[in-house]
Amino acid sequence: MIETDRRGALGLAAVVPLASALPAMVAGAAQAAEAGAAGSAAAWDLTELYPDLAAWEAARKAVVAALPRLAAYKGTLGQGPDAMARALEDISAVTKQFDRVYVHASLRADEDVRISANQERNAQVDDLLAALGEATAWTSPEIIQLGADKVESYIAANATLKRRFAYALRKTLRQAAHTLDAQGEQILAAVSAPLAGPQAIREQLVSSDIPWPTLTLSDGRTQRLDSQGYTLTRDAPRREDRKAVFDAFFGQMGKFQNALGSAMAAKLKGDVFAARARRYPSSLAAALSPDNVPEGVYRTLIAETNAGLPQLHRSFQLRRAMLGLPDIHYYDIYPPLVSLERTFTLSDMRNVTLKALAPLGPDYVRELATATAAKWMDPFPRPGKRSGAYMNGGAYDVHPYLLLNLGENYEGLSTYAHEWGHAMHTLLANKAQPFELADYPIFTAEIASTCNEVLLVEHMLAQAKTAEEKIYYLGMRLEGLRGTFFRQAMFAEFELKMHEMAEAGEGLSGESLTRVYLELLKRYHGPDFVIDAPYAVEWAYILHFYSAFYVYKYATSIAAGTWFARSILNGGKAERERYLDVLRAGGSADPVDILKVAGLDMTRPDPYRALVADFKATIDRIEALRA
Repeated sequence: MIETDRRGALGLAAVVPLASALPAMVAGAAQAAEAGAAGSAAAWDLTELYPDLAAWEAARKAVVAALPRLAAYKGTLGQGPDAMARALEDISAVTKQFDRVYVHASLRADEDVRISANQERNAQVDDLLAALGEATAWTSPEIIQLGADKVESYIAANATLKRRFAYALRKTLRQAAHTLDAQGEQILAAVSAPLAGPQAIREQLVSSDIPWPTLTLSDGRTQRLDSQGYTLTRDAPRREDRKAVFDAFFGQMGKFQNALGSAMAAKLKGDVFAARARRYPSSLAAALSPDNVPEGVYRTLIAETNAGLPQLHRSFQLRRAMLGLPDIHYYDIYPPLVSLERTFTLSDMRNVTLKALAPLGPDYVRELATATAAKWMDPFPRPGKRSGAYMNGGAYDVHPYLLLNLGENYEGLSTYAHEWGHAMHTLLANKAQPFELADYPIFTAEIASTCNEVLLVEHMLAQAKTAEEKIYYLGMRLEGLRGTFFRQAMFAEFELKMHEMAEAGEGLSGESLTRVYLELLKRYHGPDFVIDAPYAVEWAYILHFYSAFYVYKYATSIAAGTWFARSILNGGKAERERYLDVLRAGGSADPVDILKVAGLDMTRPDPYRALVADFKATIDRIEALRA
C-alpha cells in the first residue's frame, strides 16, 4: 500500500502549505554497506534537489537564518493589504525552500534506515519544521483578530492575496474557534517534534531493532521476514508456507507487543492533547476540520461498509471454494484465485501502464511517458530500505519522487500504476496552481491512484484471452476493492475506537489494542472465517495509524476513483476533463466541494453503495466464468 504522508506545521499550515512526503534487483548487504560510505544505491537522482550535501546544508541554514525575519512580521498584517501580501509571500517563499530541504533529507533517510547520519539529518529537518511553525505561529491569531470584514477588504484590494492566499485566509477565519492566541499557537508548534516521537520510535523498532526471522519455504527459497519479506511471501501458493509466514512474522511482532503498544498509546495521547488544546470535542473532529470534511462522511462510510459485509463474506467463501480449502483462515486472503505465470519487468510495467491509461487522453499519457523515463523513482527493495511505497511531491519547483519496493508480478505492476497516479496528480496540480494552492489533501490524493488501478484492471481484462486469465484479473480487482475499501474502512473503525478509548481514559496497551482489533477482524470476516488470535497484533504492522484518521481516505477515495473511472470509460472527453479538473484543482478549495463540482457528492451514501455493488458484480462475473 502507499504511504503518502502529509506534514503541516501547527499554525503555519493554515496560511501556506508545508512539506509533503507524503509503499528482480536486490542490493546485497555488502553493497548496502558500501553505499552508506560512498554514496547511495538508490536509483533516483537526488542531485536535482541539491548537487551535494554541502548545498543541502547551505539551504537548511538559509531557512534557519530566515526564521527571525518571519517572526518580525508579527503585528504587520493589519497595516494594509500590501503589508499582508508582503509578509505572506515571504513566509511562502521560505516554506517552499524548507520543503525542498525536507524532501531531500526524507528521501536520503529512507534509502537506508541503518545509516545514522541520514537519520540525524532527517531529525534536524523535523526540528526545523517545528521552528518554522514557531516563527510563524502568530499568523492565524493575527488574521482572526483582524476579522472577516477587514480580511475580505484586503483580498479585494490586492491581486496577490486574491490569487494565492484568499482560500487559506478564509480557511483560517473558519477555524477561529479552534485557534489559540499567538503564545498558545507557538507552544503547539514547538511540541510538534516531540509529538512525532512515537512514530519515529515505532519505525526504528520495526525497521532496524526487531530481529526478524529467516524462513525456508517448501520450495527451498529462504526469506528474511521483515515487513518487506512478509509482503513478498504472504501470498505463497502452498498453504503451509503461508501459515509459516504468518506465524513467524506476527509471532515475532507479538514478542514486541508491549513496546509497540506503548508507542501507539503515546501517539494517541498526543492526538487527544492536540484536539483538546484546540477546543475540539474529539480527535476525529480535530482531524476532519482542516479539510472541512463533515463528520457524517466518516460515519456514513463505516455504516455503509458494515451494511455491505455480507458481500465481503460471500467473497471469502468464493475464495475458499476456488482455492479448494476445507476452511478459510486469515493467511488465505492473499493468494490469487487462479495463478498467472506472467512476470512484469520494470519496462513492462511502464509500457502496460501507458497503454492502460490511454482513456485519460494523449496529453496525460505523453507527460507520464516523459516522467517515467526520468530518474525520479527508486523501484526495488534492498536491505535497509524503508518498506512500502509512496510518492513524495513536496519539492514544488523540482518534481515528484517515488519510493517503491516492487516485485515482478501483477501486484508490482498495480503499485507502479498507483504511485504514478499520485505523481501525475502532483504534476497537474503544480502546473495549474501556484505553490500555495497546489498541495492537495489526502482526501483527494488517493483518487488519482485508485482510478489508475481501475483503468489498469479494465485494460488487462480487455487483453485477456482465456477465462482463467479473466478470473485472475477479476480476482485482483476483488482483492483491490477488499483491501482498499473494506479493509481500510475496518482500519478506520479501529482507529476511531482507539481514539475513543484514549479520550475516555481507558487503559491503552498492546494487549488491549490487540483485543479490540481481534473483535473487528472477526466481525468483518464473518462467522465462517477462522481468525487465529496471534495474528491480531497486525494493527502494529499498519504504519498509517500514526497519521491521525488517514486510512478512511483510502476507502472514500477508491469509491470516488471507481466512480470517475466508470464515468470516463462509459463517457467521453467531457467526463475525462471533469476528472482531470479535479486533479488540476490541487488544494484550491475544500476537497468535498471540489468533488461536488465534478458531480460526486461524498456526503451521501450513494458512492459507497455503488462501490459495494461493483464488488458484488465482480463476484457475480467470476462465478459466471467458473460456470
